[in-house]
This record gives sequence, structure tokens and C-alpha cells, in this order.
Amino acid sequence: MDLQTIDRLLTTTRSVRKRLDLTRPVEREVLEACLDIAVQAPTGSNQQGWHFLVLTEPEKKAIVGDYYKKAFRIYATMRATAPNPYAPDDPRTLQAGRVAASAMVLAEHMHQVPVLVIPCIEGRVENNGRVLDQASLYGSILPATWSLMLALRSRGLGSAWTTLHLMFEKEVAEALAIPSTVTQAALIPVAYTTGDDFHPAKRIPAHERTYWNEWKKI
Repeated sequence: MDLQTIDRLLTTTRSVRKRLDLTRPVEREVLEACLDIAVQAPTGSNQQGWHFLVLTEPEKKAIVGDYYKKAFRIYATMRATAPNPYAPDDPRTLQAGRVAASAMVLAEHMHQVPVLVIPCIEGRVENNGRVLDQASLYGSILPATWSLMLALRSRGLGSAWTTLHLMFEKEVAEALAIPSTVTQAALIPVAYTTGDDFHPAKRIPAHERTYWNEWKKI
């Protein structure tokens, strides 16, 4: 394997919000190829209970976009009144303004993104009270969704992992005829990107969050 190419893919697959091309269509065959890759991901007990609802019709995207915008406003109000738990030089503090600005842009334009994908998994998470069962449920859809985002990135498309619409999961399910026995895991906007100069993000170094043999700093 070409490790340099693979490592670049893994370290530059960003949450793209402001740089989604809202005017360029996304070909169905490209999406289908990426979804074929996505379902090669691991799945708990090989159940393969994943489903992907792909929205391209403007009226359907408008419904989801309205709920997302409503949820974003609630979330933004909550964040605005919450104290910052991080130090001034923490990378999360330094990037907070930029992230908030791009999130606001996406909320305002979610309905205009060419494709919205809602990854779903069979079963209801609230019916699985044990941590084991909840982890298994989400663990069977999240790897596939991340594989989808990587496959999109390798083909020049951007995406972002969002979950705010889940404040109104029931309403979205009713509007899109999603069965009540299925859990929505995320909302992934998909579009070609304006430019391709994505770089690794500033993160807390892995060694500061890594422990060997027990939860103890070395």
C-alpha cells in the first residue's frame, strides 16, 4: 500500500462546511461506488443492519434542512451561555470561533447541499440499556459511515459528520418514512469541494491521551 497517500487521506478528511460546492451536482454512480466501499466496514456479529437514506430531491432536503437549522439555533444558544472548559492555548479554544462560523454557514445552507445522507442502523438505541448493547449498535454503523466519508474524500468530495437533526429524529423519520424500528446515526452533507488544499488539523497530541497497561500518565 502507498502509505503516504493513505496517511494523507486519513489526516486530511475534514468536516467540510464552508467549502462545499452548492452548485455542482454529485453523480449517482459516484455515491453508489462510495456506498459499496462503506458496507465493507466491520459490523457487529456480521448483522449488516446498516441503511443509507440518500436525499437529492429539493423538497426532502428542505424538510431536513429546516429541522437542522432549528436544532442548530437551540444548540448555539446553549453553547453561547456555557463556560469554556478549556485553557486559552488549548487547540479547541483556538479553533472555536472558526468552527462556530463554519457550522453556522452549514446550518443556513444545509438544504442547498447537493446530497444529504442519513446513515441508519436496525434497532433502537434507547431499547438497549446496557453500554455493551449501545456500543454494538453504534459500532455497526459508525465505521461504515466514516468509510463513506473517506471514499468521498478520495474522489474529490467533501462531507461533514453532523447529528443536530437528531433533536427532531422522530419528526424527520415521519417526514421521510423511516421505520420506527431504525435508529438514525448522523446526517452527512455531501458535495464537491471548492479547492483541495486540506491539511491535518491541530489536535491534542496522541501521546497526551494515550495510556499503557493502566490509566496512568508516564
